[in-house]
Amino acid sequence: MVVLKKIKASTLMETLVATVLVVIIFMLASMILNNIFSNTIKNNTQAIDTHLTELQYLQKNNKLELPYHKEFGKWQISILEYKENDKNIIEFEAINSSINKTITIE
Repeated sequence: MVVLKKIKASTLMETLVATVLVVIIFMLASMILNNIFSNTIKNNTQAIDTHLTELQYLQKNNKLELPYHKEFGKWQISILEYKENDKNIIEFEAINSSINKTITIE
């Protein structure tokens, strides 16, 4: 007859502590990733940058009448022309009041 050897095992308390630690680490990692993802989505200005580039192209080719004001999604776009030191300066400005962000191109 085979004699069974005693196998060392962890206690119930050790198992519960390890489980709680794993859950806490998972929750922290999940909150950090969620914060990074939401900030990336909120600060994404690729669409408005592309639209401003298109407007610059149109203005350089005299296809755009100045002054120019338009809404693009949540952005308020304005293009103004003014003189400074005997130079004509054209300012492209996009303002998003919901996230308090302004993009200005001269």
